[in-house]
Amino acid sequence: MENWLSKRARLSPQHCAVRAGTHSLTFAQLQQQVLQQAGRIAYLQPHGRIAILTDNTLPGYLTILALHQLGCAPVLLNQRLSSDELTQQLQAAAVTLCLAADNLIRPLPVKVVSFSELAQQPVTTITPVAEFAATTVASIMFTSGTSGHAKGVLQTYNNHFYSAIGSVLNLGLTAADTWLCCVPLFHISGLSIMMRSLIYGMTVVLVDHFDPQQINQLLCTQPITTISVVPYMLQKLLQTLPLNQHYHPAFRCMLLGGGPIDRATLTICQQRHIPVIQSYGMTETASQIVALDFANAARKLGSAGQPLFPVQVKIAADQHILVKTPTLAAGYLNQAAAFTKKIRAGWFDTDDIGYLDAEGFLFVKGRSGDMINSGGENIFPGEIEAVYQQHPAIKQIVVAGHADPTWGSVPLAYIQLNTNISTAELRAYGRQHLAHYKVPRAFYCVADFPRTGNGKLKRQALTPQPEQQLK
Repeated sequence: MENWLSKRARLSPQHCAVRAGTHSLTFAQLQQQVLQQAGRIAYLQPHGRIAILTDNTLPGYLTILALHQLGCAPVLLNQRLSSDELTQQLQAAAVTLCLAADNLIRPLPVKVVSFSELAQQPVTTITPVAEFAATTVASIMFTSGTSGHAKGVLQTYNNHFYSAIGSVLNLGLTAADTWLCCVPLFHISGLSIMMRSLIYGMTVVLVDHFDPQQINQLLCTQPITTISVVPYMLQKLLQTLPLNQHYHPAFRCMLLGGGPIDRATLTICQQRHIPVIQSYGMTETASQIVALDFANAARKLGSAGQPLFPVQVKIAADQHILVKTPTLAAGYLNQAAAFTKKIRAGWFDTDDIGYLDAEGFLFVKGRSGDMINSGGENIFPGEIEAVYQQHPAIKQIVVAGHADPTWGSVPLAYIQLNTNISTAELRAYGRQHLAHYKVPRAFYCVADFPRTGNGKLKRQALTPQPEQQLK
C-alpha cells in the first residue's frame, strides 16, 4: 500500500487531521511536520531501533508517525511502568535510542532524548518510505504481563489496516467523523485511532489525560462523533454529566473496551440516549475483533457481541476462545515459540474462556488462568463479580481463587464498600443468585487492587489478610 500519510495528505490536504488543545493541523500540515520530525530523528540516529515514551500530546503523535516515514517500527513504552520494567523491555527490543516527552524523562540504560531536545536538532532531508508493505512491522507494543513477563507484540501494517476496516464496517463512517482520543497512544486502543485517522481521513481530538468534566464538556460542545472508553471511564463520565446537559447532536457512540457493561450503567446510557458499542479485542489482534451494537445491548447483556466482518471466532472443546483474523500480529518479539504455541490448527488461542450462543454472540467468562477449580467445578471470577456488583453496598469487587485442602481452591472476594454490610448478608445474597459453591468463602475489605503497569488487574497478587476480613 502507498505510504498512508502521503496518500492521505494528497487526498484530503485541507481536512483537519488532529486537534490538541488550541493547536490543530490539516493533513498537509501534519505531513510537513512529521517529515521535519523524521529529519531530526534521522540526524540523531539514522539506524537502530527506537522507543517512544510519550503521553497524549502532539509531539508524541508526530514522533510515532515520523518513525513510520523512516521505515522504523516504534517500540511504544508504557509511561506507568517502573524503570526496571522499562529496562527489561528496552533490552528485549534491543533499543538504542528512546525519545521521550519532557515530563517523562528518567534514567534508562539507553540514550534518552526529550522532545524539546529533539526539536533543536538539525533537520536532515529524508525520502519517506514510498510503500507500507503489508507484512512490515508497524509497531511493537508490549502486553500487560498479567501472567508473567510482558511480551513484545509485532503489529504489521496489514494488522492495522484490517482492524480499521473491521471497525468502519461495524460503526460506519461520515465525512465529519471526529474521534476523541483520551486512551493512551502507547496502548492499542489509542494507536489504532491514529491509524484509522490516516486510513479514513478522520479528525482526531487528542486529550492528554482523562478528566471526566473536561471530556464531558468537549462531548457536549464540540461535534465529536466517537470516543473510546473503558468501563471505569464510562461510569465517571455518566456520574459527572449534569442531568440537564446532552452530548452534541453529532455524537454517534462510545466504543467500550476492557469489559462488559453492567445493567445499571446500560440503563443510564439508554435514559441519556448515549449509544455504547461494547467490544472485545487484545494487543495481539490490533484492537477490537468482536463488537456488540447498542440495539442488542439489553437483550444480550454480558455479551461481547459478534465477530467483525474480517474475523472468525469459534470455541474449542476446552472452552477456549479461538480466533482467525487478518489483524492477528506477526508474533512475539524474540519469542516465536511462545506465539506458535498459541496457534491451534491455524486458529489463535486467546487464553480466554467463553461460549457462543445460538445467535453467534460471544460471551467471555474470563481468562483461563483466572479460572477456579473447586472440587471439580469450574468457577469464573467474572460471573461472581457481575452478580455482586449489582448489590448497592458493593462499590467494587474482585474475586480470586485461594488454595484449600479440601476443595483444591475456593473463591475469595476482595471488596470496597459503599455502605456497611455483614458477611452473612453478602453470603445470603450470593446464594440467591449463584450456585452455593460459587459464593465466596470470605470477604476482605481492601483499599485498592494490584494492577499491572497497563492498569490491568493482577488477581494472582491478591492474598487474604486476616485484619481485612469482613465479619
